[in-house]
Amino acid sequence: IHVDENASAALTTYFQKSLPMDGDIIDLMSSFCSHLPKHRFYKSVVGLGMNQVELQHNSCLTDRLTHDLNKQPKLPYQDNQFDACLISFSIQYLVQPVVLMADVGRILRPGSMCHVAFSNRMFPTKAVAVWQAASDLEKAELISHYFDGSNMFDVPEMEQLVAPGKGFDPLYVIRARCITDRVNVDNSV
Repeated sequence: IHVDENASAALTTYFQKSLPMDGDIIDLMSSFCSHLPKHRFYKSVVGLGMNQVELQHNSCLTDRLTHDLNKQPKLPYQDNQFDACLISFSIQYLVQPVVLMADVGRILRPGSMCHVAFSNRMFPTKAVAVWQAASDLEKAELISHYFDGSNMFDVPEMEQLVAPGKGFDPLYVIRARCITDRVNVDNSV
């Protein structure tokens, strides 16, 4: 399990307030749960992940694709296809996060948001070394660098949804808005 029930519920509440109704949503590195509200409807929720069985069990998804972002960080979607991107509890496993974030910027419509949720939980055998060595604040800074390095997003913002040390898993979201003027963007990361 990625996080405890308290953090999972907090993320669902955050998504309910933050995601556009009737929007096209991409859930990157998706699994059996997208943490989306059950009684809220989106135009589409596309899940891209590595485990086909988990994707099939995710009832929030309207479309599913098995794809390894570490082998191929280029996303198999059209430019300007989505209204929001979710990356929940999995960014710590990426080996080319800046390259991926640049491509996320390509598939998002200008002005759309990318939301990266993280906690202090991880699979140590899979998480990159820099993530394992970082404090929660350093992890937030690292994700902000991924956004900045992509040249596709405005200044990232952090929100703490569950504070550490209360017997619950901490939960943070780093979000950034896809820039609207992409004509002069150098995307050669």
